[in-house]
Formats: sequence, C-alpha cells, structure tokens
Amino acid sequence: MTPGARETIFAPATAPGRAALAVIRISGPATRFVLETICGSVPEPRRASLKALRDPSGDLLDRALVLWFPGPASYTGEDSAEFQLHGGRAVVAGILEALSALPGCRVALPGEFARRALENGRTDLAAVEGLADLIDSETEGQRRQALRQMEGALSRQAALWRERLVHLMALLEADLDFADEGDVVGGLPPGFMVSVDSLRREFADAAEDRRGERLREGVAVVIAGPPNAGKSTLLNALARRDVAIVSPFAGTTRDPVELRLDVRGIPVLLIDTAGIRDTDDPVEKIGIARTLSRAETADIGLWLAPAGAPASEPPPGPEWIRVRTKTDLHPAGEELSVSALTGAGLEELLDVLGSAARDRAGAGDGLIVRARQRIALQEAAAALDRAARIADHPEPAIELVAEELRLAARGLDAMIGAVRVDDVLDRLFSDFCIGK
Repeated sequence: MTPGARETIFAPATAPGRAALAVIRISGPATRFVLETICGSVPEPRRASLKALRDPSGDLLDRALVLWFPGPASYTGEDSAEFQLHGGRAVVAGILEALSALPGCRVALPGEFARRALENGRTDLAAVEGLADLIDSETEGQRRQALRQMEGALSRQAALWRERLVHLMALLEADLDFADEGDVVGGLPPGFMVSVDSLRREFADAAEDRRGERLREGVAVVIAGPPNAGKSTLLNALARRDVAIVSPFAGTTRDPVELRLDVRGIPVLLIDTAGIRDTDDPVEKIGIARTLSRAETADIGLWLAPAGAPASEPPPGPEWIRVRTKTDLHPAGEELSVSALTGAGLEELLDVLGSAARDRAGAGDGLIVRARQRIALQEAAAALDRAARIADHPEPAIELVAEELRLAARGLDAMIGAVRVDDVLDRLFSDFCIGK
C-alpha cells in the first residue's frame, strides 16, 4: 500500500554500524519544523551549515552538517533535509529517537524516498530502475548501463518515439474531424503508413536487442565436455576458491553448479555441468540431460577436452569456444589451452571469454534492460502491426487505426512508468535500501 503522502519520513542513508560519518535523510511537509526543533533554525537552502542537534528536551545529541532542500526543487519534490553526523551508533540512535518523537514523522519504508520522487514527477520508472541497477551493479559494464538508464537514456528515446506517434495521431484526428463535417477524405494521409511501419520496425528492433538484459543479469556461459575434462577444476581456478567438487571419478558432477564472475568488466554466469557420455546410470543420465538443456539456452559455451585426447564434437547450442585443458600433462599445440594447476593460459581464456561476452552484452549501451520494458515495447510494436493490417483494407477504418496508435503510445508510457503500474512499483521499491 502506498504510504500517506502527508507524512514526513526519515531514515539513515548510510549502512548501520560504527563509521566516521552517517547520513540521515528527511522528506515531507514537516521538514522545516524538524529543522527548527532539532537544529534551532533552518539553514540557507543547499548550503551546508554546522549546527548543534538537540532532542525535543534540549539535550545536545551531536554537532553536524545540515543541508536544507526546499521543495519542489529537491530529490523527492518535497521539502527535504540531510543530517551529516558523526557515525557512532549512539549518535545515530539518538537522532532517530528524537525524530520519532516529533508529530507527523515516521521511519521511511524501503525505497520510499525514490517512490516519492517518482510520484511527484521528479523522475520516471525507467530512471528509478536505473538507480536500482546502479546500487546493485557489480561490474564496470553494469555501472555504465545503469548510469545511462538513471540519466534518462530510455526515457529520452521513448519521448522521441511518442512525439512521432502523437504527430501521426494528430493527422488522423484531423481527418476524423473533417469527416464529421461531411467532407470526403481519401483514405490515410500520404506517407502515413510508411511512417507507422518505420516506427514499428524501430520498436521491434529495440525489443529484440537483448544486450542490455544480458549485461544486467549476466551472460550465461556453460562449461561442458566429456567426463574428467577438467570442467570443475577450471571453474574453481577461475573462482579462485573451491566452488565445485573435483574427483578423478567420472560422473561426479550431476547438478549444474553456478558461479557469478566479473570477466573483463562484463558479468558472467559460469555454469559447470555434468560430463557428456553414454551411461547406464539413471542419475547421471538426468545430469547429462540437464547439461544439454542448459547448453541450448546458454549465450556462450566452453567445450573442454584434455590436451592429447581425441577431439570431440559439442552438442547443439551456443557458439562454442573450444579449450584444451591439463596442458601441464600434455602439450596442446596452437589451440586455446589452459592448465588449472599451474594457471597457464587462464588470462588468455579470460580475454577470449570477455570479448565474446562483450559481443553479446554490449558495453553498457543497451536501451532495453529489463523484461518488463521489452514486453511493453513489444506490445507497442504489436499495436502498430495491427494498425498496418487495418490500413491494408480497401476502405480502412481510420478510427480503428487511431485507436491502435493510442495503444502503442500507451505501451511507451507503460515502459517508462507514465502509466501507473502499482504491482511493478511495489515489487521494485521493496528491494531498495531503507533511506533511498
């Protein structure tokens, strides 16, 4: 449920625990009253001021920097403030207790500051999702992509698309108005459907581009090969810790073992799988079936074979990178080769894998980064496709074409959150930190 908009909220914006500094944020209509009560006066807007902070009884709690951001020119669009305190637990607890004692003030819910910024028109859903991704980013590529989203890359493109749609809708509305006056209008305006089809193709192309989603979620890389090819040993070497069980006995790995790794700035999900071979063991057969299933859906495959062993063919699936292993035991010739024992060839393998992952995930320049955005854009493209089919009739119903254009515009609005999607908002903001 959306919290009451008239309440003033507060929360720490820094992690709990002992630290040099702690930041507490405040937002809402009682912010000025809070400053007058806790600080004795309201500082100049957007200028850090050193103030003595006192509880309602007058006891000194801390001396801290205080910033005052009068609305609507603030992050949330409301009157807001920040206390930059000493980071002792007792200091933070004392300030929070003092704020709780003030009428109309309460602790913020997770993501409530960002939600108020969205509800007050200071940002849009795509930018808020970018903020969430920035907080969760683990690699350089994810950071760049999240910043682009947070700074409005998708929102700006959606606005350009919507402007073109509105122009086309205006042309149809003009024809409909003339038709109401009894004038005969000969079908659709010249070049109208060429413009509609151009937009439809742009929507479809952007929705089909999965680079942004791969970069956000991680490029799936399956490690496969015959038994005892060194798959689990390689996974452990890349992880620099024991992630998978290593054994000289064939069939040790049954269930896929997954590991997230930063490979040259790109997030990669490495998946160690069961060795592929003919077997009568029913449990091992299940593991091999899961290997083949993961291979079919992976973005990249590493097909391992020991140096000196006969070459084997990988199953259908992704583009395979062939790697010779155990080169500390046998020479591997000119092929890409590694030794998990000595570390030889691991950096070269990471270079090759990083390049392949970057080809599939991009370098942070993806436009669509979430399935929700892609589905909304696909719905907009489908509406334009329906408009094109209606327009193909000898006597097209202009009203129906106009309605499909309105549905396409609604799809764009849903993509950036201009159309309220409360279930999406509730899920998104529940994952935020308190104080953001």
